[in-house]
Amino acid sequence: MTPPPPARSLRSGLRALRPAAFGADPSGERLARIHRSPHFVRGAFRNPEETRTRPSGSARGFAKVYFDKEQRVLRAPRGPIPVHRDTAARLSRPPESGLRITWMGHSSVLAEIDGHRVLFDPVWGERCSPFAFAGPKRLHPLPLPLAALGEVDAVVISHDHYDHLDMPTIKALAGTDTVFAVPLGVGAHLERWGVRPDRLRELDWTESTRIGGLTLTATPARHFCGRGLRNRQHTLWASWVVEGDRHRAYHSGDTGYFEGFREIGAAHGPFDVTMIQIGAYSEFWMDIHMLPSQGVRAHLDLQGGRPHGVLLPIHWGTFNLAPHAWAEPGEWTADAAEEAAQPVALPRPGEPFEPAGDLPVDPWWRAVSPPVVRSWRGTGPAPARAARPEAPAPRLAGDTGASGTG
Repeated sequence: MTPPPPARSLRSGLRALRPAAFGADPSGERLARIHRSPHFVRGAFRNPEETRTRPSGSARGFAKVYFDKEQRVLRAPRGPIPVHRDTAARLSRPPESGLRITWMGHSSVLAEIDGHRVLFDPVWGERCSPFAFAGPKRLHPLPLPLAALGEVDAVVISHDHYDHLDMPTIKALAGTDTVFAVPLGVGAHLERWGVRPDRLRELDWTESTRIGGLTLTATPARHFCGRGLRNRQHTLWASWVVEGDRHRAYHSGDTGYFEGFREIGAAHGPFDVTMIQIGAYSEFWMDIHMLPSQGVRAHLDLQGGRPHGVLLPIHWGTFNLAPHAWAEPGEWTADAAEEAAQPVALPRPGEPFEPAGDLPVDPWWRAVSPPVVRSWRGTGPAPARAARPEAPAPRLAGDTGASGTG
């Protein structure tokens, strides 16, 4: 009779069978550093405020909303999304003001800041999923190939969900000279995918690193993590501040509304531009994604409570992740920003703009979307997570956190 293999060999074998897209668990000194973090409590990273990371309500109630036939029709465009086609030519010329922003779709943004280039949450894959044959599929083509971006000084990752951390994209960037700035624990995934340890800057909240002439700071967010079948909460999530010689930018990653926006603004603001998550919200998980009105409120908090700089709405338009109407985040954000007298940029995917110049404000989505019912008008930017649009409430969206998307 052959004796059973040692437990360590069995665990090693199971790890070898783990799909590469699941990444890797932190270990060694990386895990020890996680355990020393003041934000790692009783075996898991904790949010800055009490947060429910699993859907509230019943599974039956959510299924009734999510699979409603009439609403499903509204969750995708009814024609090709108009993608900007002159992106490469525009990016070949330096920005006149020193600051240029290019939204590539969802949360992927190229920020050119004072002579340096930062790429946030790059997702060039066709699906935000660990599998090539299943999962949310891209609704519009890429504005340009990844190689056409040219040199990038820093790649910044907000957290390890599939719609923010894309293995094929990271593998393609691993062979370049770029530096990767990531929250604690996320570096384990990148190392498995070929990123050298010396190209990693792994930060806890409030920690900063210098990359070229830029200072990058990981700041708190209200979300969660996880890519595999088990979510051990051993990788941190973050928003990010990027400061150059003349300009400052903020990227929210994924987050629910929380009081910490005011603290981040007081410490690092005001900002020339903020990139704020306003899509994939839901009445079933209000703690971990913001409504568009809350996104505008968050921007104002970051700016000291007054309209300032430019708000770029992100985390919408590219993937169908939730039950709200596809175009609703754009419409709602435009209305909430107008009520607050806050300048907002509404570019097509791939359309560069300079916050100091003329802003793209054309509601381009209306050409490929059924009319969106505006039941939120007159409610103003909601300052608290308890805020709800007045009846009749629009269909809201959700975070598919169980599959690592959100």
